[in-house]
This record gives sequence, C-alpha cells and structure tokens, in this order.
Amino acid sequence: MGQLVKLNTCVFLRSTAVAGALSAALAGAAFAHAEEPAAEAPVGEDIVVTGSIVSAQQDSIEAKRVMDNLADVAASDAVGRFPDQNAAAALSRLPAVAVQRDQGQERYIQVRGAPNRWTSVSIDGVPMAGVDEGGDTRAFRFDAIPAVLLSQMVVNKSLTSDLQADAVVATIDLRTYSPMEQKGLHVSGDAGYGFMGLGNGEQRQGSLRLSWSNDTFGFVLGGSHYRRKQLTDNREVGAYDANGPTEFDVRQYQIERWNNGLFAGVEYQPEEGRRIYAKGIFSEFNDNEQRNQYEFRLDRATGGTRTLASGDLTGVPLRGSFNFGEYRNRNYIGTIGGDYEGDDSFNASFKFNYARTENTSYLPLVQSSTSGANNLDLTYDNSDPRFPIVSIVGDFDQASLSTAGTYMITARQKTVSDSYTAKLDLSKQMGDIRLSAGGLYIDRDVAGNNFSSSNIVYIGALSAAVGEPFDVNSYVTDKPWDTGFPLGVQLNYVDNVAMRRDVDSLLGRFEAAGLYDPSLDVPTTDKYAQREQTLAGYVMAKVESGPLTAVGGMRVENYVLDNSGSVLAGSTYTPLTRHTSKTDFFPSLNLKYAATDNLVLRLAGQRGVSRPAYGAIRVGASINDTDSPGTIAGGNPALKPEYTWGADASIEYYLPGNGMIAIAGFYRSVDNVLYQAQNPVGSDFYNFGGVDRSGYLLTGTYNGDKGKLYGVEFNVLKQFDFLPGALGGFGVQGNLTLLDGNFDTPTENNIAFQGMSDTIANASLFYEKYGLSARVSYQWRSDWLDSLGGFGSGEYRKGYENLDVSLRYALTDTFTLFADLANLTDETYVAYQGTTAMPTEVEQIGARYLFGIRFSY
Repeated sequence: MGQLVKLNTCVFLRSTAVAGALSAALAGAAFAHAEEPAAEAPVGEDIVVTGSIVSAQQDSIEAKRVMDNLADVAASDAVGRFPDQNAAAALSRLPAVAVQRDQGQERYIQVRGAPNRWTSVSIDGVPMAGVDEGGDTRAFRFDAIPAVLLSQMVVNKSLTSDLQADAVVATIDLRTYSPMEQKGLHVSGDAGYGFMGLGNGEQRQGSLRLSWSNDTFGFVLGGSHYRRKQLTDNREVGAYDANGPTEFDVRQYQIERWNNGLFAGVEYQPEEGRRIYAKGIFSEFNDNEQRNQYEFRLDRATGGTRTLASGDLTGVPLRGSFNFGEYRNRNYIGTIGGDYEGDDSFNASFKFNYARTENTSYLPLVQSSTSGANNLDLTYDNSDPRFPIVSIVGDFDQASLSTAGTYMITARQKTVSDSYTAKLDLSKQMGDIRLSAGGLYIDRDVAGNNFSSSNIVYIGALSAAVGEPFDVNSYVTDKPWDTGFPLGVQLNYVDNVAMRRDVDSLLGRFEAAGLYDPSLDVPTTDKYAQREQTLAGYVMAKVESGPLTAVGGMRVENYVLDNSGSVLAGSTYTPLTRHTSKTDFFPSLNLKYAATDNLVLRLAGQRGVSRPAYGAIRVGASINDTDSPGTIAGGNPALKPEYTWGADASIEYYLPGNGMIAIAGFYRSVDNVLYQAQNPVGSDFYNFGGVDRSGYLLTGTYNGDKGKLYGVEFNVLKQFDFLPGALGGFGVQGNLTLLDGNFDTPTENNIAFQGMSDTIANASLFYEKYGLSARVSYQWRSDWLDSLGGFGSGEYRKGYENLDVSLRYALTDTFTLFADLANLTDETYVAYQGTTAMPTEVEQIGARYLFGIRFSY
C-alpha cells in the first residue's frame, strides 16, 4: 500500500492508441490545409464566447492563445451543448480536469489529479472559499453553481501575480454574463423534461435569461432550475478480517435533488473605456435523501463458517438504518465594480464584493437490530464480490427489528462563511512594457461545527414515557425495492417521510418532558469560530519584444487568523484562542514565445500556497487525561499551510481554420503536505490547568514532509472543414493526461495523493452542419486513492468511464430541439480495499435522458 494504483496494460494501450490516432489525424489535417494565420484577438481583452459548437471552440482556442499564462478556457455556449447541469460537469471536459461525484452527480474539481483543496476558485476575479460539510475542506462546491449563469470558465494552470496565490495546481475563474456583450434586446432559455434509467424518476430543467443594452446602459436578469428524482443502488462491506467480509451492507437511496440559480446585473458605460456595474447571484443546491439500509452483521453470528467466497452462518443479527435527511448549500454573492481605460494607456479597475455561503445538513438516522430468536440463519455466495447474494434459511420477516432497542443518531452540521472583499488593479503601458500593480483585502468570518453525531436518543424506550409508542416496523411498506442490483433477499421500502414526521413529533415531546436536550446534538468541542484577514499586494511587468512575451512579478500576502473554540477535559470546558500572522512572498514568471504564426511555446514558474480547512485547524477538542499517554480528539490549530514551487511548459500548435494540438508538462514540489494521523501533539497549546499535554496523542490532521506531483497533458481539437460537402461538419476533440506523484511523512515514504488518477482521458466526436449539432463524448479516469487514513493505506476507487450523447437540431434561427443522453455506459462505481477482490462500496445510479427545446431571440 502507499503506492500509486497502476493502470492495467490493456487499458493504457487503448487510451494511448486513441490519443495517437487523434493526434495523427489532426496533424494530417493541419498540413493538408493551406497555411493561414489565425485571427488575433486584442491582447489583454476578455474574449466572449458565443455561437455554435464550431465558433465557440474557435473563440475558446483564441482565448487560450492570447493568455499570458498557461490556461484552458470553456465557454458557456459550448457547455450548453453538453449534457451538463453544473459547472463541475462542464469543466471536466477540459484537459487534466477530473471530477469527484456524490451519488453520481459531479461536485468537486480535481485539476491534474491533485487533492481538490489545491484548486482555488474566483467569480469574476473575486476569490471564493468553500465551506463543505463540517468545514473539512475549503474546496469549492461546483454543484451549487448552474452552468447557465456563466459566460466563460478559465482554468489558470500557471499563475500571474495578479491572481490569488492560494493555489497549488490551478485557480479557476468563473465569469458571469455581461449585458453589454450584445446590443439590443435578447432573450434566451430552455425547457426540458426526461427520466432516469434506474427507477424512472423524473428530470426537469429550465432557464431564462433576458438582457438589453444600448451604447451606454444595459441590464440582465436570469434564472435556472434543475431537478431530478433518482434511485441509487449501493452495496458496502464494513471491513474484511482473516475470515472474509465482516458484514454485508445493502442500501438504496431515494433522492430528490434540485438546483436553483438567480442572477441580475446592471452596467453603465457613459463612454468607451468607462464602466461601472453591479451584479448579484443567488445559487443553491438541495438534496432530500431517503435511506433504506440493512446490514447483515456476519462477524456477530453465533455459529457457522465464514470465508471470502462463501458462508453458512446461524444467529446473524440484522440492523436496519432509516433516514430522511436534508442537505443544503446556498451562495449569496454581490459585486459592485468599475473599469477605466484611459487614452494615456492607463487602466484601472475596482471591485467590492460580499459573499455568504451556508452549508447545512440534518440526518436523523433511526437504527434498530434484530435479537435472539429474530436473528437470521443464512448462507451467502460472494463469488462476485461486487454483488454478494444472501439466502435466508426459513421464513424472512423484514419487520422483525427490536422496537424497544430503537434509537436515533441526531447528526447535524452547519457552517456559515461571510466574506467582504475589496480589489484594485492598476496598469500603465510604457512603450513595450506594461506595468501593473494592485491590492486585495479579504475579511472572512467562518462559524460552524464539524459533522456531529454523538447525541443518541433511545426513542423506542422513551416513546412509551410520553404516551406515544414508536414501532419502527410499522413503516415497512408493501412496495418492493426497484433495483438494478441482485439482492438475494427481497426487501420492501420503508416510509422514511412518515417516520421522520413522527420522530420530529416525538423529539418535541421528549424535549418538553426534559428527556431530550437538542443543544447536545452539537457538542461544544465540535464548534469553531474563525476570522481570517488577507491583505495582498502585487507588482508585475509585462514585456513584449518581437515574438517573446514575458510577464513577471511578485505578490505579497499577509494572512491573519484568529481561531477560537472550547476544549473539554474531564467535565470542564476551557475556552482557548490562537492568533497567527504570516507574511509570504509569491514570485511568478510566465514566458510566451510565438515561434511562428501558429506555434506558441510557454514556460512558467511560480510559488503558491494552500491553507488548512476550517474544521481541520479548529480550536475544539476532547481531552482524556486518564489514558497513558493521554489522548486528544479534535482540531490541530498548529497546522501549517502547504507551500509549493512549480514549473509549467507547453507547446501549442494552432491549426489553420479551427483547431489546436497542444502538449503541456508540469511539476509541483509541495512542503507540509496534509494527512490524517494520530501523533504526539508536539506543542504546548493544550497545556492548561497545570497539566503538560505536549506528549499526548492527538487524532487529527498533521503536516507531512515534502511531496511532488508531475505529469504531461495532450490536447487535440479540430473540425474537418477541409473535407468536402457534408463531411466538413465532422470534428474531434480529445485530451489525455498522465500523472504521477507522492509525498512523505515522518514515518512513511512515497504515499499516494488522495484523488489522483494516473490517467485521465476525454474524447468527443462532433458534427455540425445543416442545422444539426451532435456530439458523442467519452470520459475515463483510472483508479485512485480515496481515503488515506494517514498511514499510506486506505480505500481506493476503481476507474470508470462515462459515455454521453448530445443532439441539437435548429428548427429556426430562434428554436432548437435538444436531447441529452448521459451515462450511457450505466457505470458502476466501485471502491475497494487493497484489491478489487475486496470491494468496500459498489454504487450505481443509471443513465439519464433529457429532452427539450432551447430558444434564443
């Protein structure tokens, strides 16, 4: 363990052959076409991407070409031609970008296989921070941002000094729509309806954007909605011991998810080069989740035999777990800004921003087990370890759980971030040199708790005390599971909605009777309150000399963190605070050399940073002074940021007409890599009350030693416009990324990074002509380490592929019919322990089908 999961040879050859064939085809196309210089866009100006697949791709290529740094660009119009509902799915089409999914839906971005915390996000140039469940990561949740809100997405893989330094592998800028992009009145939108392949749950989506502008004033209003009801089949194994699996965990989730987005903007441009504007965004992700779960607890059998392949057991307890939970993520973003472009080549821009992010979860999990004579005699066949088949000996009564022993875990989490940001950028052209300088101030308050699940309420025993007996078995329905996985035993759905309603009523009566204290749902030691202030300034120079462009600069950031919480030792809570302040310097250099009209070479170097997550660094812990040595469970306020030195290089050949071939390589050296472990505290922070706890064992997050991450990216894109007639509508797009890397801790070396696949591939074949736009898109990533455990061992995720089809037909210049068919490979997502012969989780959500109409006027 601790080594990278290596790709099997046949799959590697398949991916390499595909990439090689695409490269050869595009190279042939390049030389078959007459040499024509591509149209240059004004340097330093944003390129707004609109139009068809072909024109959108061409504009994206030109945007990449004129960038001073190494970057990839995705256009919202092109996004609309993929079956993507959120920004994460759209970004996954770009080179070296992979996604992490939850219940099959894209959520996080991983650029270049790195942990998601190493990619930062800004909206219209204003840095944003993620506050996911419990503040366990600063990673930004892209599933809360509908793609329709955006006009462009830029993945900056090398940094310039005017970009935030809080990035190890990339910083992504999400750019919203400007009403001044198109003069006059414009209305666009879509409406669609479809279904899910598993369970036939509905899908629906709709969006509307209205904009108007003249030469001096413009406004835009818009909104979007997406909803789907899905089933998720899930099988898990608690663990494996010397005898085989310790339990079979059979689950199915009934999920209703919806995203809403609202945005508005006004702009005033009294004359060319002078502009003031105001923008507002509201976006939300909602998830109502029902859990139907049964665990066959094999290792607690009273007799029989158990092996990896099969078992024959008696007296096996069955535990049921039921839940109607709610996940919510909301973003409120407001920006006021202005731009000035002077006749004397002096430019200035300012932005004032307020952003609030709320992330809440409530999962009241009801659990109960069989006992005694109600336990099961069973056999199991585990010859296909993904789908263990359980056969019950004798009659099976699903409604046989213990009512008196029924309890509820009141799992709760809430994290709220309030940020105030001011940003100023100035530049002056002086001959061949453009000098730039600017500043950034961020004042962010974060308050919340890590996911708390320590309060257990024995509702079965207490319900009789308030005259409202609770029988968990009464909620079992007569509706069998609608599942694509073999069960071996028939299970019926539980009415989780009714159970939640009755449990909420019981909790109210328990509280009134003094039998339940909701304040204990979130222990004081799980809470944190932090204020971080960032003051940054930069100076930068851009020099153009013939074909060479050099951009170099220095960014200085002063970061202050005030961290407070409470520590429980014995029965006493002690409030503690920690104040830290650090000033860092972040140099960067980007070189671009236009060797020919169509060949661009790049070389870049930079220093960056990634700061620990709020929950990981929190002040809040439970201390046990009676253990030897003593133990501490909680945050690690002494965590240091991760720092990186990195280099990037690329060769970009822009094909005449519409296309590109590019090869890019990168290397990142990272200090203080974060990992989970139990180690001696090593500081006096928890020394209070006359007790020296510096040698206690703290279970939490630690800084490791050095790490390295490196790889190479291949990217090709071309429409075959040199072919005659209808054949000229065909085109291809593909990218392949090969990665490697590891890090060290004080006790182990060469540990794989979490989330890093060593191969990521995307390929699309598209056709656009005569009003028809069609695209077949394929994505694939190899196995990766998902949970580390701090010691180089953990859970791996098996690689998977996705095949999507998008069809568009323009009925008129205004109306277009569309069909989006997603996950046509009906992927099964597998996690495993050590080898695929020991899967720990198997999940499937089925294909998705959506049909509708788009309009643009």
